[in-house]
Amino acid sequence: MTLARATEVLADVFGFPAFRPSQDEVVGHVMDDRDVLVVMPTGSGKSLCYQVPAVARPGTAIVVSPLIALMRDQVEDLRARGVRAAALNSSLSPEGARAVEDELVAGTLDLLYVAPERLVTDRFRALLDEFEPALFAIDEAHCVSQWGHDFRPEYLQLSFLRERFPWVPRMALTATADRRTRDEIADRLLRSDAAHVVTGFDRPNIRYLVGLDDGSARPQLLRFVQERHAGAAGIVYCLSRRMVDDVAAWLAAQGVTALPYHAGMDAAERDANQQRFRREDGIVMVATVAFGMGIDKPDVRFVAHLSLPRSLEAYYQETGRAGRDGLPSEAWMRYGLADVVQQRRFIDGSDADEEHRRQDVRRLEALLGYCEATGCRRRVLLAHFDDDPGADCGNCDNCLEPQDTVDMTEAARMALSCVYRTGERFGAGYVIAVLLGRDDARIRRNGHHEVSTFGIGTDVDEATWKAVLRQLVARGELATTEHDGLRLTDRSGALLRGDGTLHVGRRRIGAGGTASARTRGRGGAGRPADALDGPQRARFERLRELRRTLAHEQGVPAYVVLDDAALAAIARDVPRDEAGLLAIPGIGRVKLERYGAAFLAALAEE
Repeated sequence: MTLARATEVLADVFGFPAFRPSQDEVVGHVMDDRDVLVVMPTGSGKSLCYQVPAVARPGTAIVVSPLIALMRDQVEDLRARGVRAAALNSSLSPEGARAVEDELVAGTLDLLYVAPERLVTDRFRALLDEFEPALFAIDEAHCVSQWGHDFRPEYLQLSFLRERFPWVPRMALTATADRRTRDEIADRLLRSDAAHVVTGFDRPNIRYLVGLDDGSARPQLLRFVQERHAGAAGIVYCLSRRMVDDVAAWLAAQGVTALPYHAGMDAAERDANQQRFRREDGIVMVATVAFGMGIDKPDVRFVAHLSLPRSLEAYYQETGRAGRDGLPSEAWMRYGLADVVQQRRFIDGSDADEEHRRQDVRRLEALLGYCEATGCRRRVLLAHFDDDPGADCGNCDNCLEPQDTVDMTEAARMALSCVYRTGERFGAGYVIAVLLGRDDARIRRNGHHEVSTFGIGTDVDEATWKAVLRQLVARGELATTEHDGLRLTDRSGALLRGDGTLHVGRRRIGAGGTASARTRGRGGAGRPADALDGPQRARFERLRELRRTLAHEQGVPAYVVLDDAALAAIARDVPRDEAGLLAIPGIGRVKLERYGAAFLAALAEE
C-alpha cells in the first residue's frame, strides 16, 4: 500500500491529477499505517484525506461524524463516483440500519459514516469484530475537547478505538483547533507517535466585511445580496428563531428566494427547505446556527451574520461554509452592543461551572476584539488560532479601506468613571445619558444628576460614546452584570490611572460602519461563469440546464453530477471526446461513464 496507489485512486475515482499541498503528506501517513492529526481549513480538501485511503486500502473505512447532513451529501457524491459508501445515523429506519449493517459485515462497503453516539453502543462495538477496518477517521475532532466551543461527550469514549485496534491507523480531522485543543485531540484519540499536519487556517478566497448595526442592518443586507450576490446561494445567520422567520419573510417579500431553518419548525418543512438549498441554485437560507454543519454545498457565495456568533471559533466555522470551491466569497456581519449584552446573559445564565464561564467570557472578548479591530481582520482571526499570515491580507474591509483612528483615551476614562459613580449596575444607554447630562426622570430619581460625571461628555456624540463602550467591553476593561449593566474589571485600573490609551476607528463612529463604494465595488463576483465570455457563458447556462435535468432524474443535488468549476471548464475548453472530458478536474472515470455521453452530445449540437 503506497502513495502511488492512492494517487491512482485520486485520478481514476475523483478526477484530480495530483494531491493538493499537504494532502499527499496526510495520505502517505495513513497508507503507512500511521496515526495523524489533520488541521486544515474548510474547503481545503480534508475529506479526500480519508476518502482516497478508504478506497485504496483493503477493508472498510469508518468515518466518525456528528453531522448527518455531511454524511448524506458525501455518500451521494461518493456513490456518484462509484465508491461503495453508506451511513449509519438516527435518520435511518431500523430496517434501513440493519441493511447497512449487513453490507458492512459482508465486506461490500469501502466507507461507512457513523455518528459517534452510534459507534460507542454495544451493538456497534460487537459489529467491529465482524469486518476488517481499513482506517478510523474521526471528523470534527475538536468535539473531544472539554474546553472547546463544541464539546460532545461521546467523543471522549472514542478512545477505546486506540486500545482495541492499535494496528488500524486513525485520523483526527478538524478545521478549528487552537494549540491547546490540538494537544487534547492527540492525547485522547491518537497514538503518541502520531504525525501532526497543520496547514494553517487561512481561507484567502473569503472576504471579511464587518459593520455596526445602527438600526438599518436589514436594508444593508438586502443591498449586499441584490448588488453583490444576486442569484447566488447564501446563508444568513440570526440569533433567534423569531428573527429567522421575520428576516426570511422580509427578504422573500423583497424578491429574494429566501427560506427559514430552525429547530422550532415542523420537521418536514425544515427538511424540505434544506433539500431545496442543497439541490437548487440561488437559494438564500436564513437560519439559526443549527443549520449548515456538514453541508457540503460547494457554491455558497456568502455567509451573513445579523448578530454576533457565539465565538471566533464559531464564526470561523460558520463563515467557512462559504466558498468551499475555492472561489471568491464573502463573510458579512452586522453587530451592536445589544448583542454583547445578550451573549453575556447567555454565559451568566448557563449551567456551566465557573471555569467554563470564564472561558466563554474570554471567547466573547476575543470575538469583540475582532469586530472592533482597526487593522487587518484576517491577522486578528488567524492569530486566535496561533497562525500568522505574514502580511495584511488586502481582502477585508479594513485592508481595502484603511480607517484612521481617533484617540479617545480621555473619553474612555470618563466612561469608566461614570460607570463607577453610578454604581456599576446600569446599561450603556443610561451611562451615556449621564455623560451627556440629559434631563431624565430616572437619572434624577437615582440622584445621578449630582455625580461629578453628569454632563462631562457633551463634547462627544452618542454614536462615539457607544463605540468607546464597545471597545472597553472588547478589551475587558468593562464587563456586563447579570442584569445587563456595566461594571469595572481588574483591567480598568490601568486606564483610569493613565497607564493606557484607547483609539477608535472612524468607521466605528457613526452610522453602520459601512464600507464605501471602493470596498463595495471589488469582489462581488465569484461564480465560475463570471470569468467566461459571452458565448462561453451561454454554453455554461445550457450545460447547467442539462446538469439540472440529470440531477433531477437521479434525485441528487446538481453539484453531485458536476460542480460549477468543472462545468465552467467544459464551457471554456469545449472537449470533443472522452479524453478531453477526463482532463477536466473533478471528472473521474465513473462520472465519465455516467454523464460523459450526455455532455458530449450537448456540445456536439452547437
